[in-house]
Amino acid sequence: MCRAVIAERFPEHDVLAEELGTGSSTGPRSRWRWVFDPLDGTTNYAHGLPIYCSSLGLEIDGRTEVGAVYDPSRRELFTAVRGGGARLNDQALRVSETSTLIDALIVTGFPYDVHQKAGDLVALFGAFLSRARAVRRLGSAALDLCYVAAGRFDAFWEQHLKPWDVSAGALIADEAGGRVTGMDGSPFDSAAAHLVASNGRLHEEMLTVIQEFRAGRAPNRTGR
Repeated sequence: MCRAVIAERFPEHDVLAEELGTGSSTGPRSRWRWVFDPLDGTTNYAHGLPIYCSSLGLEIDGRTEVGAVYDPSRRELFTAVRGGGARLNDQALRVSETSTLIDALIVTGFPYDVHQKAGDLVALFGAFLSRARAVRRLGSAALDLCYVAAGRFDAFWEQHLKPWDVSAGALIADEAGGRVTGMDGSPFDSAAAHLVASNGRLHEEMLTVIQEFRAGRAPNRTGR
């Protein structure tokens, strides 16, 4: 349905969606690309757990300019326009003011193939668990980002992501006054597959935990 609407209204635009792969107009790649996940939180949905959403972002020249995430269970629509702020059902959003990790409620997620990557993922989870007030795992990256924007979470990190997981939500968190980067502190890139989103006050502390964790897991010079 989404592809059909976009094809009718904006035939020159591209679409990138989880279930459909890359869809593009004929000819050279368009400046405009809609990044769509019709169901983020599929496992939750399949088990009747009401934590899932639809996520849609519009990228122009590779940067998300408009984003929307809809949670039908709570009838919550999160939206953002670059430079215009973020909103929840027409109410302005603002990130939390938590300033230390020990006081923070943070959230993360695991990929579908977590069974093959459990070691490092669980170890980093443990590193944050020992430093934060509490750590949660809800199962929807798009909602995690929106909840950072709404101040419900103070920070979020995840790796092994896809553009449709984060394109809209990252803009919403950023426009609510948050900060979004790669896990290495690099500028956010939806294709980079990893990110940290926070209220800004916690961001350097979040990056430090990740850096210290990776330094401790790195092999020494002898390769051991």
